[in-house]
Amino acid sequence: MSSKKKHEPKFHIAKRDALAWWQSWLIRIAAVLAALIVCALVTVVLTGENPISVYVKMFDGAFGTKRRIWSLAQNTAMLLCVSLAVTPAFKMRFWNIGAEGQVLMGGLATAACMILFGEKLSGPALYLVMIVTSCLAGAVWAVIPAFFKANWKTNETLFTLMMNYIAIQLVSYYTYIWSVPKGSGQIGVINRATKSGWLPSLGGHDYLLNILIVAALTVFMFIYLRSSKQGYEIAVVGESENTARYVGIDVKKVIIRTLILSGAICGIAGLLLVSGTDHTITRDTAAGRGFTAIMVSWLAKFNPLYMILTSFLLVFFQKGAIEISTTFGLNDSFSDILTGIIIFFIIGSEFFINYTIKVHNSKKGEK
Repeated sequence: MSSKKKHEPKFHIAKRDALAWWQSWLIRIAAVLAALIVCALVTVVLTGENPISVYVKMFDGAFGTKRRIWSLAQNTAMLLCVSLAVTPAFKMRFWNIGAEGQVLMGGLATAACMILFGEKLSGPALYLVMIVTSCLAGAVWAVIPAFFKANWKTNETLFTLMMNYIAIQLVSYYTYIWSVPKGSGQIGVINRATKSGWLPSLGGHDYLLNILIVAALTVFMFIYLRSSKQGYEIAVVGESENTARYVGIDVKKVIIRTLILSGAICGIAGLLLVSGTDHTITRDTAAGRGFTAIMVSWLAKFNPLYMILTSFLLVFFQKGAIEISTTFGLNDSFSDILTGIIIFFIIGSEFFINYTIKVHNSKKGEK
């Protein structure tokens, strides 16, 4: 009897050995370049425009004027702030999808302080109350699902996601209550005349204080995760809860403590958006940053310093895509298409960083 010939697949996917940091970034850069090529092809097919002029406009949309540069820096800082907030939880393998709601609650607390106490407290006292209440609001919104996860193993992904919708409805309710004129559903600029509760400008730049605060938070988070005992405990719990318990770490305490920190930083982001940027609150104040921050944190491998670059790249591409749509008379959907293609390639590059495709040589071993 003739033995059956064993058929092996032409190729298979294998886990790649850890790459040097520069090799990982070369793959990411190549992914971005490939994304730009695909975007150029899509642009030609859908619009007939010269892709070179399109990319010139993309660059102009981010760096074309001094105001655009400051707007780019501000938006990068805000996205980075929310990314820093979700990183400790993600490193602990607690999937906090609720940053959007936590930012909104911090912003709502800030707006409430500005509206209710703007004319009653002195500047320093008002800022202190705003900081405390925004951090507390964000922390409470994060610690509720953390408490249930720590004690009853609930699904934190669904829990934190549902908390987003509650936060959105709370903001919608209070924007109606505080609306000007009454019943319009829009608060408008809070304390426009007195600017009570507005973060001060530094050197004539409205966004500089926001950027400096986020820079300080970045340094703090880098040191906290890399060099503190709490950062070590977060890493151990993320690797294995059983191992953490074996070495004497109180897992419940770590989960709750970490989500308090995560929510508090989201609250600070809400404070900066309401008091330092928009000077008002709407249900769109977070502008999807809570979800984009997940990608920023993941792509940076939970490294706060790398998150500066990933935040910048995503904001740059978003700004550029919007400028393209405006200049060439395209609708917002086209800018979303370009942004989606670029993000898809950046995420896809992580596959090639972690895995390799090996081709099977069918002649190998044949006599």
